[in-house]
Amino acid sequence: MPLSLEELRIKIADGQIDTVVVGATDMQGRLQGKRIHAPFFLADTLKNGTEGCNYLLAVDIDMNTVQGYEVSSWETGYADMGMAPDLSSLRYLPWHEGTAMVVADLVDHHHKGISVSPRTILKTQLDRLDKAGMVALCGTELEFIVFNNTYEEAWNMGYKDLTPANQYNVDYSLTGTARVEKLLRAIRLGMHGADLIVESAKGECNFGQHEIAFRYEDALRTCDNHSIYKMGAKEIASQQGVALTFMAKFNEREGNSCHIHLSFRDKNDNAIMAGDAGDGMSELGRAYLAGQQAHMRELSLLFAPNINSYKRYQAGSFAPTAIKWGRDNRTCALRLVGQGHSLRVENRVPGGDVNQYLAVAGMVAAGLHGIEKNLPLEPIFTGNAYALETSRVPTSLKEARDLWATSAWVAETFGEDVQAHYTHMADTELDAFGRAVTDWERFRGFERM
Repeated sequence: MPLSLEELRIKIADGQIDTVVVGATDMQGRLQGKRIHAPFFLADTLKNGTEGCNYLLAVDIDMNTVQGYEVSSWETGYADMGMAPDLSSLRYLPWHEGTAMVVADLVDHHHKGISVSPRTILKTQLDRLDKAGMVALCGTELEFIVFNNTYEEAWNMGYKDLTPANQYNVDYSLTGTARVEKLLRAIRLGMHGADLIVESAKGECNFGQHEIAFRYEDALRTCDNHSIYKMGAKEIASQQGVALTFMAKFNEREGNSCHIHLSFRDKNDNAIMAGDAGDGMSELGRAYLAGQQAHMRELSLLFAPNINSYKRYQAGSFAPTAIKWGRDNRTCALRLVGQGHSLRVENRVPGGDVNQYLAVAGMVAAGLHGIEKNLPLEPIFTGNAYALETSRVPTSLKEARDLWATSAWVAETFGEDVQAHYTHMADTELDAFGRAVTDWERFRGFERM
């Protein structure tokens, strides 16, 4: 349910709410922040925000202090940055007693958004879109795999021999979802209470794999909701003594996707992408889609930010390999669906590990560029795109990193500071993996080499 500031004041005064979570999204897409005592939130944080070390935008997945980032280092003293609450995101967190939450922008001492912060990057592209007279509507579709083990057990087991909540393919199976309905229901009701518009839950192909769908909203709100859902789903699972993962490729079966649906409308809510210029699209819609296709390879780092991300892209896996577009064609990277007001493009490249702010920012920028330059759209593809010799989704983080790092369009569109920051993030991931010795290597080499 939505929560207004006045309602928050009332519920704090009568003791119904005692904690306000202030959270901002880091490079890895995780919510980081503080739990503020509710009376102090009203007395101080509401006006002044709170602070956090700027290393939150310069660490790896293990929270190691990585050198080489301009925004944060030992040389600059690891100063604080502000967390400025965006009150339009205020809501309940029903799965925690007496708790509300607000999403924050990461800002400098002049209250200006930190340029390399994911939420700032998206807001910058949305501001460009606003100046062009358009708004972005967006939906993200996250898949996850549920295991009948706690997170602590999974850690101690080295993530081996975990028990999936379903032990066969439960894609669309009502029996399969019934097995985990206690968890799915708790997540659905929790997200409804946190002011997300819940649509449905369904089983997916991998053992224990499920998806909960939410209604599209404006792009910034969708991305805020995505962060809250991802955090909340894990917390609710933990409360029930199970674990779930959004990692792109947990095992050799189907990976976890995060298909992103995005469309532009004008400020009067007119469906400007729909029309009679061909395939149900207007000329603007065709140029928008051409922009998505033109920039997909150099934006792949934003869609697939980790080593593991690239293991999804296998032929016949429902994860795309060919950068083609088609009408309701799940073998293509870009799938055109709907008509009229519902017309939109589904980007099938992102996985469950995506930072949604960065991915949506990339899609907005690509679509806007296509419109500004009136890029021509290649003919629709029909058939099996996996079998086609064509431009491909990068096959490795190194390839995606190089495409991003050397792109003049990326530097011009996002800024050289953003380009350098996320290049370094990729370099950090590549270096960490390059030094790691995996189980695969031990099995192959311990005795037989």
